[in-house]
Amino acid sequence: MRFWYFWLNSFILSSQYNPPRFVELLMLFLAIAMLAIATILPDRPYLILGLSLVVGASISILVREAIAPSPQTRITQVTALLLLIISLYGFADLMHTL
Repeated sequence: MRFWYFWLNSFILSSQYNPPRFVELLMLFLAIAMLAIATILPDRPYLILGLSLVVGASISILVREAIAPSPQTRITQVTALLLLIISLYGFADLMHTL
């Protein structure tokens, strides 16, 4: 029980300490879940929702880093750009198959 209490307190503290980063992390976790479901069930809505969450999270990360740079700004920006390019490629491939 103490283990779950620790994780719940860490979860609440991280959401209060840096809300934008918490929302971006939540969006990326949901995107991973949606893309995993899309690999199991070949339905387009899961794929579109997962890719949309990735695009939103990566744009949010890029804007946050432009406004208030963190110590690892370059790595974060490169990762966000890579995620954005991959998700836009996924959208392009999805539109090509229609």
